[in-house]
Amino acid sequence: MSGQIRGAFYVDLETELAAAPAPARGRHPLPDPGTFEKCARSWGLGAGEPVVVYDATSGMAAARAWWLLRWAGVDDVRILDGGLPAWITAGGDLATGAEPDPVSGDLVVRSGALPVIDADGAATWSGVLLDARAGERYRGEVEPVDPQAGHIPGAVSAPTTENLDATGRFRTPEDLRARFDAFGAGPVAVYCGSGVTACHQIAALAVAGVPATLYSGSWSQWSNNPKRPAATGA
Repeated sequence: MSGQIRGAFYVDLETELAAAPAPARGRHPLPDPGTFEKCARSWGLGAGEPVVVYDATSGMAAARAWWLLRWAGVDDVRILDGGLPAWITAGGDLATGAEPDPVSGDLVVRSGALPVIDADGAATWSGVLLDARAGERYRGEVEPVDPQAGHIPGAVSAPTTENLDATGRFRTPEDLRARFDAFGAGPVAVYCGSGVTACHQIAALAVAGVPATLYSGSWSQWSNNPKRPAATGA
């Protein structure tokens, strides 16, 4: 699948939606607000403009852009449900080649519009802490990336892929609300491997009408600290 929706601009997950990786911060730390503002302006974003984000992976990367823009104070940000495959299925055409450079925007980033916690906050979270990784990583059966296998003690396994239907779109608000209600009552926080797919989980929670907090360092930060415990099993 090649090409892009006409008028769309490419955003790089590794360099624009995250700071440089470091063991003490994780694989995808939140970008510095000033740096993110420069990036957003380079995409042509201005104050008060609505934004649509999409990808070709059922929103797993687009949700990171959605979350960061909301965190930065942009009110009207939407994810194209189902991403590029849904666009093509609906009959949308694709453009190829580079788009003209956008006119630089004037967006002012006001970080903190969405809540975040650090490792200490995750360790002492008094509500429901959701682990958005695959179940086998949560249980500690495999760990392909990080130095320890397992999960944060007390966290509940809630794989992000189960937020989607067979077409790669979000399940209905009613289905998602029932799914998340089954994990328990109380305020919700989410982590994953590096803080990317956790944003997709937070988007699914938003569809269900449930606010949630991001542990941005996620397992990649937690597991790099030998003083942090790692639980295994279901």
